[in-house]
Amino acid sequence: MTEPRSWHCPVNKFPNSTELDHYVNARVSNIIGEYFDGIRDFRAQYETYLSRRKTVVSPTPFRPEELLQAEIDKFKFIYSTIREWLESSMGRTEKEWQQKILSFIQLIFPKYVAVLENVQIEDHYSIPGRTKKRFIDIALVDANGNLDVIEIKRPFDDVLLSKTQYRDNFVPTRDLSGTVMQAEKYLFHLSKWGIAGEAKLTKKYRELLPSGMSIRITNPKALLILGRDRKPDGSTVLDQHEAFDLEVIKRKYVNMMDIITYDDLLRRLDHIISSLSRRAVAS
Repeated sequence: MTEPRSWHCPVNKFPNSTELDHYVNARVSNIIGEYFDGIRDFRAQYETYLSRRKTVVSPTPFRPEELLQAEIDKFKFIYSTIREWLESSMGRTEKEWQQKILSFIQLIFPKYVAVLENVQIEDHYSIPGRTKKRFIDIALVDANGNLDVIEIKRPFDDVLLSKTQYRDNFVPTRDLSGTVMQAEKYLFHLSKWGIAGEAKLTKKYRELLPSGMSIRITNPKALLILGRDRKPDGSTVLDQHEAFDLEVIKRKYVNMMDIITYDDLLRRLDHIISSLSRRAVAS
C-alpha cells in the first residue's frame, strides 16, 4: 500500500481574525460609501494593516541585472545593425529596408504580436457604386488585436522638407506629403470597412495571430519611417527653422500617425539603451 505523500500546510499564510475584520469593514464601507457621505475609510485602514504586516512569502531569487543586460544587448545589436545599414544605404532597395526593419519591429515596439504583409482591403468610395481593392504593404496587430499600418521608405535625406519656402515656411516634400496621404487613405478605408473588414482579415490571417485573437479595426494608426535628419558624419541636415517646421508637421498628424526618421529611430534606441544601462548599474 502506497503511503500518502506528506505535505506541510503553510498555516501562517492564512489571514488572522484581525485581518478578516479589517477586510470585512473595508468591503462594507466601500458598498455603503456609494450611497452615503462621511463613512469612515476602513479601506485605508485595511491597506495600512497589510503594509505593516510582515510578509510570510519566501523571497524568490531574482536577478534583474541579467534581464536588463539581455535587453541592453538586444537593443545595442539592433542599433548597430541599423546604423551599419545606413552607412551603406545607397545599394539597398526599399524592399530590403522593409524586410530589415520588420525583422526588428516587434522587438522595438513589443506591443505588436503579428506582422501582416500585402493586406488586401476594400475601398467603397473612390468609384461610386463599385468596390475597389487596395493593398497595404505592411500592417501590424497589437496585443489587443488592434490593426495599425506601417510605411517604411528608403532613408534619403532630401525627402522631408522642400527647399523652396512658402511664405517663410518650410513645407513637406512631395515624397513626404504623398506618403502621409497614402497612409491617411489606408486608415480611412480601414475605418469605413469596419466589422466586415475585421471578420475577413481575422479569417485570412488567423494562422498568424495568437490563439483566440480577432483583428479589430478601432481607430487605426499609422507609423511612417522615412528620411534622415542627420548626415553620415552626424551633423544635422536641417537648420533650426527647418527642424521647427518639421516638428510642426509631425505634431499635425500625431493623433493618427507617428512620423519618424531613421535618425529618430536611432535616438530612441540610444535613449532606451541609456535608460536600461542606468537601471542595470543601480540594481
